Amino acid sequence: MSVTLAILTFLLLVLAFFTHIFSFPANWFIILILGAWSWITPESPLTLTTFLVFVAVAFLGECIEFALQAVGARKYGASSSGNWGAFAGAIFGAILGAPFFLGLGALLGAVGGAYLGCLGVELMNHRPFVEAKKAALGAMIGKVLGLAVKIGIGIAFLVHAFELLFRV
Repeated sequence: MSVTLAILTFLLLVLAFFTHIFSFPANWFIILILGAWSWITPESPLTLTTFLVFVAVAFLGECIEFALQAVGARKYGASSSGNWGAFAGAIFGAILGAPFFLGLGALLGAVGGAYLGCLGVELMNHRPFVEAKKAALGAMIGKVLGLAVKIGIGIAFLVHAFELLFRV
């Protein structure tokens, strides 16, 4: 039963990882699944310290994603309000894009939403179109880099979870 449970748990973890495509909090899903597995498996090698490290790294990933988008936008000349427009646009874009391309639209919507949100706010602030476009490009690049960091963290979680589940 233990091997079967480990295999099923790992399949759930992989499924959770792929929710990155839908801009879902995939790394948090991975942590929840590992926590549930540890709770129902008395011989689980997942210690509280390891679990808390997972939580800290996932939180750090969220902060890095937020910071990279902000830094990217700021580096390319976005105002503070343009930055907030990028964040709101990313969330709104992910929600609107979710039904398209088998869910992949959420990822594209988040990236495009960051661009359009920043662009729209900068234009409402009466910035020249060329400057607004440049700031929006920075927000979009930052969003892409932030998503790459979170996906990388998710891959690291899967590798470590595999080691925990199968005691490699």
